[in-house]
Parts: sequence; C-alpha cells; structure tokens
Amino acid sequence: MHNRIIGIAASSGVAIAKAFVHEEPQVDIKKTQIENIEAEVIRFDQALDISKKELGEIKDKTEASLGADKAEIFAAHLLVLSDPELVDAVKGKIKDEHINAEFALNEVASMFISMFENMDNEYMRERAADIRDVSKRVLGHLLGIETASLASISEETIIIAEDLTPSDTAQLNKAFVKGFATDIGGRTSHSAIMSRSLEIPAVVGTKEVTSKIETGMTVIVDGLDGVVIVEPTEAEIAEYEGKRAAFEKQKQEWAKLVNETTTTKDGVHVELAANIGTPDDLEGVLNNGAEGIGLYRTEFLYMGREQLPTEEEQFAAYKEVVERMEGKPVVIRTLDIGGDKELPYLDLPKELNPFLGFRAIRLCLEKEEMFRTQLRALLRASAYGNLKIMFPMIATLEELRAAKAILAEEKELLLNENIAVSDAVEVGIMVEIPSTAVSADLFAKEVDFFSIGTNDLIQYTMAADRMNERVSYLYQPYHPAILRLVHMVIQAAHKQGKWVGMCGEMAGDEIAIPILLGLGLDEFSMSATSILPARSQLLRLSKKELEGFAQKVLELDTAAEVEALVKQTYLA
Repeated sequence: MHNRIIGIAASSGVAIAKAFVHEEPQVDIKKTQIENIEAEVIRFDQALDISKKELGEIKDKTEASLGADKAEIFAAHLLVLSDPELVDAVKGKIKDEHINAEFALNEVASMFISMFENMDNEYMRERAADIRDVSKRVLGHLLGIETASLASISEETIIIAEDLTPSDTAQLNKAFVKGFATDIGGRTSHSAIMSRSLEIPAVVGTKEVTSKIETGMTVIVDGLDGVVIVEPTEAEIAEYEGKRAAFEKQKQEWAKLVNETTTTKDGVHVELAANIGTPDDLEGVLNNGAEGIGLYRTEFLYMGREQLPTEEEQFAAYKEVVERMEGKPVVIRTLDIGGDKELPYLDLPKELNPFLGFRAIRLCLEKEEMFRTQLRALLRASAYGNLKIMFPMIATLEELRAAKAILAEEKELLLNENIAVSDAVEVGIMVEIPSTAVSADLFAKEVDFFSIGTNDLIQYTMAADRMNERVSYLYQPYHPAILRLVHMVIQAAHKQGKWVGMCGEMAGDEIAIPILLGLGLDEFSMSATSILPARSQLLRLSKKELEGFAQKVLELDTAAEVEALVKQTYLA
C-alpha cells in the first residue's frame, strides 16, 4: 500500500498519534582566522564544561528512571569529552592553524566519526554515534544554538527522526511519547535498546520516514511487524486499534504467568532464565517471573570508567544479584571484553578482525591478575546464593583446564584465609565456537554445564558478520548446520549427565523454541521482556511430541524450509 513504510521492528506494541518530526538544526560552520589563540582555547574549554554538566544531569536522570546500565551510555559520553585524543587534537588545531574552535572541533570529530563508521563491527560503529552526539552538543554551545529538547513534549506524539541519539531517548517521557520511527538503526542500536526499556513501540531502519512524514500527520507505528502507516484511513485506524487492544490483552494474559513454573503440556519442567548486564536489570527480571539468571554479562562493571573495578566493587555487584535471586540459579560469565568491546585503560592492540582476536578468555588467561581478581570476587559472592561461573569463548580443552586451575588456586587461597566459599559452585563454558560444539563430547567430561551462545555461534559457523548488512542474509538461526551443532552439544552433555542452556537471542525466538524443546534444551535464557511470551508458548507444547518433530527438522535442507514447517505446525 502507498502509505506503508517498512522497517525493522525494534520494540513491541502499536502506537497511533500525531507525528512530531525531530530535526537537527542545520549548522553552517565557517573557517575563520583567530588572533587571540588563548581566548579561543578558553572558549572551547567553556563549551566542554557546559556539555559535561548537562551530560552529568542526563546521566543522573537516566539512572534514576531506567537504571545504571542505561546510564552507562552517558558515562561513555563523558569519557569522550575528557578524551585527550579528541580534546588535545582540537586544541592543537586551534593553536597550529590559528582557526576557530567550532571549525577545529568539526574537523577532528568528523575524522574520528568516519574512522569508526568504517570499522566492521557494531560496537565501534556505536562509538561513531557517541562522538557525533557529543560533538554536536559542544558545537551547539560554541555556536550559541539551542538543541531541541524532546523532554518538553507535552502531548501524545510519535517522534519521527533520522536517528535518535542516546541523549534524545533518555529525555523521552513515555506518558506523551507513544512511539517512534527512524530512518537508520537496527535492533541492537542504542535507540532500539532504550525503546524496549521504556516499552515504547518503535520501528527503526525505515530509510525514508523523515522524507515521507511531516509534523502533525497522523501516524501508526506497528512495532510488532515493523510497519509505519502514514495518514491511515478510518478502517486502518480501527484495524490497528484492534491489534493494539489484542496485544495489551495478550500482555495481561502473559502477566498472569509471572509466578508459574515453566512446565510443558506433558509435564516436563524447563528453566526460563534472563540475561542481564547489571544489578539494576533485576527489577525487570523479577517482574517478568524469571526462574534464574542464565547470563550475567560482567563487562558493564568494567566499561565507562578510568581503571579496572576492584575486587570489592565486583563482590558487591555479584553478591547483590545472587542474594536478590533468593537461591535461584545465577550464571555469571567472566569478563568477555576485547576485540569489539574496548577498555581504553587496558591499551589493547588494534586488530584487523577483533571478533576472531584477543578477547574474552584469551585476554583473561594472559592478564592473569585481572582474571584472579574477578574469580576471587565471584567465589566470595558464591556464599550468598546459587552462583555458577561460566567461561566465554573457550576454543580448546587447554584453555578450560587453565581457567579451572586458576579458579581452584583462588578457592584454596580464600579457604586458607577462612573466607566462606560455596562448595557447590558449578563451572561451565559458553559454546560459541564451532570447534567447541563439534568436540562437545570431550568438553562435557570436564564441565558442569554448557550454555550455547548462538549470536556468535551462528556468525562463526556461517562465516558471516551479523552486523554487515551485505551478508546479513547468511545470519540464519534455523539453518540445518546450526540446529545440528545445537543437537550435538545437547546430546554430548546429556550423555555425561550435564545440563545445557542457551543464552543467545535464539532462546527467546518463537520459531526456535519448539525445535529447541524437541532437541532437549534444559534452560532457555533471554531478555526479561521475552520470558512471559516464551512461557506462554512452552505451556502449550508437548516435549514428547516435539522430539520426533525435531528429528524431522534436522533432515530438512534449508533454513526457509525449517521456518515454514514450524510456522504451519505450531504457529498457525
């Protein structure tokens, strides 16, 4: 239809309201020669200081309303404003070329932005968005331009923008902002992640909403199917009001399952757990009835700061999570950093292919003191609940044995100091490298559990970077090769009496769930908002019946055939 714009569904729900097109002011930056260099440097410093003050306020507000992990974005922005590589380069340009601060800043920032944008991994491309957001703020102060604040919106609105920066999304008041749609971005961009936290329907990556929509037009944002409808007819409004009501009703039905255990139609219990980044995410986990934490990503403790977190800081964060989960299992992954996620204070070498580089367990085994600090904090926290330790990116048995040996040494040292440590800490690994999946029978003898990290397993198996749009068609969770690897891992673990979880996006996918249940997956771990829909689906499925179905699926030729068969058999 002529009034439909197709994009990527970033946050579930349906919104109908008048559009507000959020446009960046057009800035014309002219190069001028400066006589008084010192005064120009001072002018630049003042613009930096005002920007830091504003960002500090936004950070505090975000922390109060959305939690510390969402506020991390602004901690990163504050770091950019203090980064000598950027700040000194601008000042050097002002002094060497006798030019105005705004022109110097624009030149330096543009260089960094294009450098980051051309990198082939998403984390680095997000850094480009951070530098753009921060430099725009400083430029606004240098030029005396008021940046439009979205905080002042006071009527029901759908925001239309090329993209929403983290600063923009943090200011949205969900009482008035009913949804948004952007030209650029994907499911994992800052704006998409924020929209899910705010539970605002969003469609991103449409390429054309800003050119097709004007302020005041009526717009429907369908965050369930990734569609934006411009100036809908009365019939379309009625249809989507129905869809919105059905979704709200569905959410209420799901809400009734919060305190249920996840038991299939034929009485088999599987565990539904949540993935978290910081203790602040626990609110959502508990509200959505998770039966455990299947992945606690500890990287956030290390990011957006000037030096490594201490043992005490880490101990406090891990202890808070295991205590608040009241005996439910909490799987904590040791530091998975390097390559795509940088820590400036570690001064790691730049790598051509960071996803296949010096990261995760490879980094920890080399930077052993850092690793030992984390393991001590984890072991101490284990005395307060049901804590399990998981090593990421394990490729060889030697790596697993080395990590386990260090863990055993630290446990002994703590016990010698009369510090309490749980006797029952299970130790497992992430299965995200194809070689590990293929030799799962060897690993199963030396771990207590596996957790399959499908996000990386898929891209490594298919040799396709999931952030590269040109090859994204190869990122196929239902490809027979992926399903066979998952099957191999589950069989190898069960043969040794060990359990298997999955903590990639696939675990909460309605098409994957029936197959994974049939293959025998024991634990499904996902973002908190996916738990109730997944529980609702699992309650209606019979594991016994799906075992035969899963075997049939393994015989199919293509991902498309797998998807079609699941849809017609279980989702029709």
